[in-house]
Amino acid sequence: MSRVVYLHVGAPKTGTTYLQDRLALNKTELARHGVHYPLQLHASQFRPALDLLEMPWGGLHVDVDGEWEGLMNRVRRLNGKVIVSHEILAAARTNQVKRAMASLEGAEVHLVYSARDLARQIPAEWQEGIKHQRKQAFAGFLSKVQSSRRTKPNMWFWRVQSLPDVLSRWSKGLPPENVHLVTVPQAGAPRDLLWRRYCQAFGIDPAWAPEQSDRENVSIGAAETTLVRRLNRRLKDAGLPSEEYRRLVRELVVHQTLAQRPGMTKVTLPPAAFPWADEVADEWIEWIVGSGIDVIGDVADLRPVPTAPGTPWANPDRPRRVEMVDAALDAIVALAMEAANRPDPHEQITARIGRAARRLRGQ
Repeated sequence: MSRVVYLHVGAPKTGTTYLQDRLALNKTELARHGVHYPLQLHASQFRPALDLLEMPWGGLHVDVDGEWEGLMNRVRRLNGKVIVSHEILAAARTNQVKRAMASLEGAEVHLVYSARDLARQIPAEWQEGIKHQRKQAFAGFLSKVQSSRRTKPNMWFWRVQSLPDVLSRWSKGLPPENVHLVTVPQAGAPRDLLWRRYCQAFGIDPAWAPEQSDRENVSIGAAETTLVRRLNRRLKDAGLPSEEYRRLVRELVVHQTLAQRPGMTKVTLPPAAFPWADEVADEWIEWIVGSGIDVIGDVADLRPVPTAPGTPWANPDRPRRVEMVDAALDAIVALAMEAANRPDPHEQITARIGRAARRLRGQ
């Protein structure tokens, strides 16, 4: 039986967390239909992707050596359809793409890329950066995005989000019909539409993965993001280790606390940036049509949808102080409860001394 590998390379913030978790949850059922999502000890293919990119990510670059080849070895032992999916793969350099394709030699390779319009992606990527300890204000981030080159880019945003550049890097040597672009539906679309589009790209029946995921890469509001951005500055000076930051700030404060707050002010693109975003969308659509690749969805999804006329724009760098204070209080409560639930170090020391004393008495 032949092997067909679907290589999903991103982009970030296009429903990839939900997709990968649903594939993992239904791994056994999918395998019964000849569709494989190879995992090892970890619940995603993040570590192999990190190994291929040879880049640091919170110190993990030391621990992932050999993970890509390990994943490829598992792929080569499978027949039928095999899905490899991680959004950071979009950032691969030309030599890394060549390495990835060489490791899939002998298989029929299909490339899958998912894209969303810039009016949604720019705020989402800014927030994602803040969750990873960055400290840049939204205005500065937007200015850099607009001024940075989109062809052979150095800026991370464009390395993963510049649709023509990503697909040009990854699709060399592939026929256009083996390159599948999944567009992320605009707001108001049926909740499962993006999932069904992914299934179409992978050539699977949605019914083969009945168990739904409740995971998503959460977003937070303007006040909450600015709070975390300012906190990042203080924590850097305080020297909080990255591992503790991931556990206490990203997971506890952001995901479990701030992301659950009702009525948050959404971070949106300023009205003055929409003409530029429209021009980029025109370039993308022209490239897509000329390339002849398979489009799953509608290229119109890639056009930014402006807010209703007369809607005031909320500057995310200058949120209302009362909103920031309220968000900060929620964060403090979460951290206080975490501290209260931690074992008392003095009690731990006393317990260790007691155990040692009992062992001595037993000698």
